[in-house]
Amino acid sequence: MSRKLMFVILSALLVGSLLLAACQPQTVTVTVVQTVPVKETVPVVITPTPAPSPVVYPRNETIYTSGKQWGPPTSWNPLQTGAYAMGVIGLCYETLFIFDPLKNEYIPWLAESGQFVSDKVYEVKLRQGIQWQDGQPLTAADVVYTFELGKLGGVYYQPLWNWMEKVEAVDDLTVRFTFKEVRYQSWGNLLYSIAIVPKHAWEGRSEEDIVNGPNLPPMGTGAYMYETHSEDRMVWKRNDNWWATKLLGLSVAPKYIVDIVNPSNNVALGLFLKGEMDLSNNFLPGIATLVKGGYGVKTWYDDAPFMLAANTAFLFMNTTKKPMDDPAFRKAMAYAVNVDEIVTKVYGNIVQKADSSGLLPTWSQYVDKAVVDELGFSYDPNEAKRILDGAGYKDVDGDGWREAPDGSKIELKIMVPFGWTDWMESIRVVAAGAQAVGINLQPDFPDFGGYWDQLTGGTFDMAINNFGSNMSDTPYTFYGWLFRNPIEASMPNGNFGRYDNPEVFALVDELDRTPKDQMASVISKIQRIQLTDMPAVPLWYNGLWAQWNETYWTNWPSAAEGAPKYLPCTWNGYWNMTAILMLAELKPAQ
Repeated sequence: MSRKLMFVILSALLVGSLLLAACQPQTVTVTVVQTVPVKETVPVVITPTPAPSPVVYPRNETIYTSGKQWGPPTSWNPLQTGAYAMGVIGLCYETLFIFDPLKNEYIPWLAESGQFVSDKVYEVKLRQGIQWQDGQPLTAADVVYTFELGKLGGVYYQPLWNWMEKVEAVDDLTVRFTFKEVRYQSWGNLLYSIAIVPKHAWEGRSEEDIVNGPNLPPMGTGAYMYETHSEDRMVWKRNDNWWATKLLGLSVAPKYIVDIVNPSNNVALGLFLKGEMDLSNNFLPGIATLVKGGYGVKTWYDDAPFMLAANTAFLFMNTTKKPMDDPAFRKAMAYAVNVDEIVTKVYGNIVQKADSSGLLPTWSQYVDKAVVDELGFSYDPNEAKRILDGAGYKDVDGDGWREAPDGSKIELKIMVPFGWTDWMESIRVVAAGAQAVGINLQPDFPDFGGYWDQLTGGTFDMAINNFGSNMSDTPYTFYGWLFRNPIEASMPNGNFGRYDNPEVFALVDELDRTPKDQMASVISKIQRIQLTDMPAVPLWYNGLWAQWNETYWTNWPSAAEGAPKYLPCTWNGYWNMTAILMLAELKPAQ
């Protein structure tokens, strides 16, 4: 048996054992491909037109990635924030600034500088010498055009025009933004999130095409140009005329980036172990074992928690239903959940237990420790029982389950999508903790469509979600998601539990209007309300799933001394949070 075949078999067995250890049991299917031609016995030979052979890119010039794309790429439109193909914003289209969450600082990018020149006027100076990939110069007119696209229905930054008065080109390199009201937090976020598009290439398009068109091929100012795509991949080719090489002295090392569509996490693990993938941003079960086992797998940390924290997984409780409308019941649930068990047994120590505030470690300076010390929580089933007893939740009929204070039965479900094995295991732990203190809570696993319909429609009891708690430049995005208002028939962008508190809504709006260096007092007030009413329970920090090997490329960013400190992530929104700088640090392996 060849060493290569032996490695493939061992990889398949390893995948199976890891899945069995970290998730629910699954079946590993081995596909045998016949490579020896069968002798043709039919007298008439039919020669079909052969399918084109896949392009083979030089391995020492190409990085293979995976983790963002769960279906064939279909859009290259930077206005479609949830749908665009991997790298559209960051590799191809660029932003005025990029943001470094590890240093909490903005890095001038297309903009050379930006500042408030008066109370309600912000001016951006563009770098001179930036060109679009067709050779045309980037000017202030492109920036004005891009921001004015926000006036169109369906563009994600349309709310900007509720508080912006106008945007104008002062000269070819100066853009002036005049506000009706300054929303400091939203504005800072948009400065590194809105991708600038070329006016000369877009202005002849219909509104429908601008907002919903696929925009193929894309044409930006970035370090990479569209090369090709297929059902299973997106390919970018280096733009050797990238402006940053001349103006900033940056050059990206890989000539090609091939992003592979995720068939499944276990297939991704197999590709990764065989060296056919350089960077995986998938959740790979058992990755800690591989890091420790000498397989050449690298992660941000060499030991637990292995990954940076990327977002916060919350237990949402539907506050429009009894008994979840009772703050005492919600507080008892916070004490009933053994998060340490989720961290160690479900995730194998590749995630961290969340702070009681739920704020990510990159926002730790905004945690009011005095408030958390006073009102925070930890796993304590006896305290959960004490709270429930004091609020009148008691087992009246002796069946082992507590009834509501009015004597009515409590029969609840907690849901996550079927197939999300880590979350499925986590809610078993949550349910077990609730049951141990007398709450009849059962796990439920609808398909994703059913999960999403219940979550956004407000018909669920309890659910896990983390979709809007992502790393960003400001905790305002976190609170804007957690306390989304107003409460509407459908709530697709946060506040799934429909917690209705005008006081905290007003504080979140106030936070948006507060300069960054003055946020602490407002955040402290929000945290006091949050930990008193407990509308949702922060459980753990989901990891910035990132694992790589050094077979073909070295000098990946990590916590190691001397290593680059950028985010090793291909997800939407991360290329413009320093991942593009990662590519300038990579080196081909010798």
